[in-house]
Amino acid sequence: MNLHARALRITAAAAILAVGSAATYVVAKPKERVIKISAKRFDYTPGNLKLKKGEAVVFELTSKDVLMGFNLPDFNLRADIVPDKVMRVRFVPDKTGTFIFLCDIFCGTKHEEMNGKITVVD
Repeated sequence: MNLHARALRITAAAAILAVGSAATYVVAKPKERVIKISAKRFDYTPGNLKLKKGEAVVFELTSKDVLMGFNLPDFNLRADIVPDKVMRVRFVPDKTGTFIFLCDIFCGTKHEEMNGKITVVD
């Protein structure tokens, strides 16, 4: 093998390693935390959540019985929770405090009591 061919192979190998390293760096993002919230008459489980300001999460909302709503009015976030389906909602809290989420689709006699709490900390 002559010197020119050897230099070409070394250059090609270095380019492949550089591209592979860059791709690894780009792909290595932290995964968003998934929080599963189950709704049933007249309860959310879990009903109390603690989140960090600016940290993205994905709510996976499911209903065990009837059509429900998920409404977090302080963040203008809402979704329908359809029985036997998973509704995925991405959420990034942008302020701290304690906030109430509630069912906004009438689901029966204790509908008004169906709510939960999200506490957002720095």
